[in-house]
Amino acid sequence: MDDYQPLACDLYDYLEIACMHHYQLDIELVDGAHLQGEALTTETTASKEEFLLVRTADGEQRLRMDSLLAITPQNAGASFGRVLLNGNRC
Repeated sequence: MDDYQPLACDLYDYLEIACMHHYQLDIELVDGAHLQGEALTTETTASKEEFLLVRTADGEQRLRMDSLLAITPQNAGASFGRVLLNGNRC
């Protein structure tokens, strides 16, 4: 995979909020794939790559954050709507 490109800090906050509230997300990936899953947590590796962990129908998945195009919470009363993540890097 290509060198990791970190998200802008204000966009990272949306992922933290989604995890804090365990939002059900519609996740759009840069490659055109779509996933539905519950936001669980974020993690950073020793090499500074950041991941979003989600629980899908197929189990837990670890998504590198620079593979995310957009997230949209599916929960009623969510504190944000669709957030475009790709193209907004530090």
